[in-house]
Amino acid sequence: MTGTRISRRGNAAHRFYSVVVFVVLASLDNVAIGLVPPLYGPISGALGVPQRSLGLVTAGSFLVSAVAAVAWAYVGDRTNRKPLLMVGTLVWAAGTGGSALAQGFPTFLAAQLVAAVGLGAVGSVGFSVVTDLISPRRRGLVMSFWGLSQGVGTLAGTLLGGLLGATDWRRPFLLLTVVGLAATTAYLFTYDIRRGQSEPELAGAIDAGADYDYRITRADLPRILARRTNRWLILQGITAQAAFGSLVWLPVLFAERAQAQGYSAATAVVVGSVFATLFQLGGVFSIFGGLAGDALQRRNPRGRALVAAVGILAALPFYLVLFFVPIRIDVPDGGGTGAVVGAVLASVVTEPTVGLSLLTALVALALTSANSPNWFALIADVNPPEHRGTVYSLGNLVNGIGRAAGNGLVGVAFHALRAAFPPPLNFAVGLAAFQLFFIPTGLMYWLASRTSPRDIAAVHDLLHRRADHL
Repeated sequence: MTGTRISRRGNAAHRFYSVVVFVVLASLDNVAIGLVPPLYGPISGALGVPQRSLGLVTAGSFLVSAVAAVAWAYVGDRTNRKPLLMVGTLVWAAGTGGSALAQGFPTFLAAQLVAAVGLGAVGSVGFSVVTDLISPRRRGLVMSFWGLSQGVGTLAGTLLGGLLGATDWRRPFLLLTVVGLAATTAYLFTYDIRRGQSEPELAGAIDAGADYDYRITRADLPRILARRTNRWLILQGITAQAAFGSLVWLPVLFAERAQAQGYSAATAVVVGSVFATLFQLGGVFSIFGGLAGDALQRRNPRGRALVAAVGILAALPFYLVLFFVPIRIDVPDGGGTGAVVGAVLASVVTEPTVGLSLLTALVALALTSANSPNWFALIADVNPPEHRGTVYSLGNLVNGIGRAAGNGLVGVAFHALRAAFPPPLNFAVGLAAFQLFFIPTGLMYWLASRTSPRDIAAVHDLLHRRADHL
């Protein structure tokens, strides 16, 4: 029996390596997305377009990636997932490399959209794979690492763009292209995770040599949308991501604050990137959100959704404080990147307004980070294995629409608000207004908490019946 378990499920080291590879690669799509906003100024100057046009490029990338993810996920729920992930990674690496070589705005736009098509595969197909590696009892915890990797990816993209691209905006894109090619090589050494292998109801049959050969069909799509929890989990993405999408402008807000205090544009870009990176470190607390969801879910089948609802609603006032607390910036203007970064880090201790802003941001991000792992885990809980990638991608599509709206429209709002509020106040007011979208998001999670117990029980019953026929 021991030999069978190893051959059917992979040994512990191979499983760990596979989880690490998929979690790390999930972060890379967010590195690519987070790379552009800190460089809006340098790229707009080099390509001769206004910054709001680049905001629309980022918004378009969100949308294209989300649409492509639906197709990638549907094929992944029917076929071997590993080759799809490798092809998708190569596509986004090619698009990222093309962005670095672009000499005009149309070429840059086309390259970014190509990259977005490839990025759609990483999240949707990778999610399906990871859920087949993790037992339901630990889904919240492991999905917190999955979500955290994406947050870390956004931070890395922000930092990479602001620091490495401050003097040459093309360098970060070239570096990320090389990383993408290395990631494709890493895929080669992961093992083929068996669909459904983490489900307790199927464990005995799979260990005995059976295959879970159920695959999604077009006839399943109405049944997917008929699950009420799926509807709430998908729809909340419109409002949640409208708020989250606006936050990619945080580097610009703090760069504008630096310029308002008289710093040069190059120094302001570095300052904005470092501040935005520091203020998003609260995302590491998603681990506690996942643990809380796991613990409460074992006692109450509404647990995960309730944790997400409370976190989202409680974070709102902290975001509003963050945008309006004045910050005194004291860095060497025109100094080297290291000197500017060091001065910003020192100001956390020496400048009370910076310390207060950092604390507020950490609390806000810690609370909203409870959303991510519990959303991922709930999708796995209320859907059978062959539906999960597609449901995730449908949710991601709606997320993409919301995030594109948040990212694109907030740029328009900043421009419109400029008539009444001079920079950087127009950025603060615009960002604060977009965080109000968290209110309907929290309400939809509460509604999901009412429907999820029945949908979870239905999946358990379905898998029990199927195990008897494998």
